[in-house]
Amino acid sequence: MKLGIVSAIFDQSNFEEMIDIVAENGLECVEVACWPQGKVERRYAGVSHIDTKNLTDEKAQAILSYCKKKQVEISALAYYPNPLDENLEKRQEAINHLYTLIDAAKLLEVNLVTTFVGRMTSKNMAENLEEVVKVWPPIVKYAEKRGVKIGIENCPMLFTEDEWPGGQNLMTSPSNWRKIFKIIDSDNFGINYDPSHFVWQNIDYIQPLYEFKDKIFHVHYKDIKVYQNKLADVGVMATPLEYMCPKLPGLGDVDWGKYVSALTDIGYNGFTCIEIEDKAFEEGYERVKKSVTLSAKYLRNFII
Repeated sequence: MKLGIVSAIFDQSNFEEMIDIVAENGLECVEVACWPQGKVERRYAGVSHIDTKNLTDEKAQAILSYCKKKQVEISALAYYPNPLDENLEKRQEAINHLYTLIDAAKLLEVNLVTTFVGRMTSKNMAENLEEVVKVWPPIVKYAEKRGVKIGIENCPMLFTEDEWPGGQNLMTSPSNWRKIFKIIDSDNFGINYDPSHFVWQNIDYIQPLYEFKDKIFHVHYKDIKVYQNKLADVGVMATPLEYMCPKLPGLGDVDWGKYVSALTDIGYNGFTCIEIEDKAFEEGYERVKKSVTLSAKYLRNFII
């Protein structure tokens, strides 16, 4: 396994500066945030270290050359919108940009795009699955033709009142994975596995690794801390950020020894990326950089 980081936390750095920070921390790869230029939609989103819409062969070669110089690989191109947005204009914008990532992944020889399936927030599961049938097969077929895989993160995108009650991503549980994999039966369509989202949903984050081992294309290291006293006060029907918060790996409730052990059990030897969203380490950009160093140092206990 190769240890890296999601670049969204480096919102104050351009591509080269971001790669420098990754290299300085002894990390081997980076999942590069590739949002549309100038489109900030939410916290940790809107960061764009590669302009996929305007990527050319020349620009791609310059990117690859700099990565090679710094001995950092690009693990995936990342863009996490809602491709099933009920606002059809926003939906189409998301889909259109997703196609630019697929093209860019081919051009950069990365061959992996990480994203969300999306969800119509106000609709039920059955209605959403009908929409998946309409929206996703053409995207996956295009990715297949380009030799690019798509890894869907299992984040519910259900944290605040504006995302309530349905959230903005269907791929939230093993049960939902089975339903969607029946619709999209492709070797190029799989999972970007993040254990933290299962913690606050009270889902086993170890066992699915074994069942879906052939569908795991990419792995995240993000921790979550559930405050039991807050949960006891507001209950599971509250918006999740009322009783939990993201933390650096090792500072939350994920048992990283068991998690990495399971990854070795299934023979996973791909890219694994730290995802930092810990508000306790956002008091200035130097503090953000420190959180990267701390996370990398901690995870080197498990990944060499």
